[in-house]
Amino acid sequence: CFNIPLLTFVDVPGFLPGRAQEHGGIIRHGAKLLFAYAEATVPKVTVITRKAYGGAYDVMSSKHLRADVNYAWPSAEVAVMGAKGAVEIIFRGKNVEEETLRYEAKFANPLVAAQRGFVDAVISPSETRTRICEDLELLRDKQVQRPWKKHSNIPL
Repeated sequence: CFNIPLLTFVDVPGFLPGRAQEHGGIIRHGAKLLFAYAEATVPKVTVITRKAYGGAYDVMSSKHLRADVNYAWPSAEVAVMGAKGAVEIIFRGKNVEEETLRYEAKFANPLVAAQRGFVDAVISPSETRTRICEDLELLRDKQVQRPWKKHSNIPL
């Protein structure tokens, strides 16, 4: 609408299932956020600072929603769920403490996400401002060609 770029800092533990969240409209509000990011044609830059878990990560301007640039700090964790929850499911409650430490060492870092193309680069927090400024300068004239349509149907 006003060609204002979207800059998203991500630290989201995921959608927590439960009745209170459902009654509070977490699915409805999440769908609106997902729709807004997916339909946006302005430059989209994302920085994952800490946790980026599950569907909530996808909604927050991830590569899956055509974000232009995604960065992660070394402290970032990009995964379907947290290490403890994953270990409890995988190992069925056996050696949870020990397996959690091994799982965190192997997967609780942004390198796996970078290898899979979900993150463009792992950058230090001190580089963030410079990288964002460079990217916004590069994306200043971004044009997205889409088929003409009068309007979309937002999920309500």
